[in-house]
Amino acid sequence: MITIIDYGLGNVLAFKNIYNRLKIPVIIAKTSNDLVGATKLILPGVGSFDYAMKKLKMSGMCQSIEQLVLEDKIPLLGVCVGMQMLAKSSDEGKLPGLGWVDAKVRKFSMLNNSILPHMGWNGVRQKAYNGLFKNMQDEANFYFLHSYYFDAFKESDIIGVSDYGVNFTCAIQSGNIFGVQFHPEKSHHFGMQLLKNYSDI
Repeated sequence: MITIIDYGLGNVLAFKNIYNRLKIPVIIAKTSNDLVGATKLILPGVGSFDYAMKKLKMSGMCQSIEQLVLEDKIPLLGVCVGMQMLAKSSDEGKLPGLGWVDAKVRKFSMLNNSILPHMGWNGVRQKAYNGLFKNMQDEANFYFLHSYYFDAFKESDIIGVSDYGVNFTCAIQSGNIFGVQFHPEKSHHFGMQLLKNYSDI
């Protein structure tokens, strides 16, 4: 069962609508009881890092999610700020992240004259074969909206990169933990394909 974690942030209904169109069973979890029976988790997110961390902790689901991901090894896909929360910390805030991936979230340097936020369509180059990008051409376009990027410290965790003045990591996998900086729920057919692929992992 695909379970979308609803802690008050993210395009929860957009994910649900896509899985409904794909005829893939999906539920929205607002409490720990809703997480029972989950076989795949999606952690969406928008807004600032610290606010997202506070909202997740206030949801009362953190302990259950940690049990499912770290002990039961249920796959989890973090999206946008949901991906950034997987890191140890962020330049955007003071609170620690979940720390499930060896990484830090950093702000794009203004030295390359980039305009922030990075908003719009960018190609994603696959760094390694991964089930998330199955049946998808290299440089497939996805929709981005962010000012901070995920700096993964282990090269082996990086499965996709993009460019915004500089190359940056935009997709990761560390064991059963996945993350994408872009918004698959806003990325039309490529986004739908990625979410279908995730359901098949």
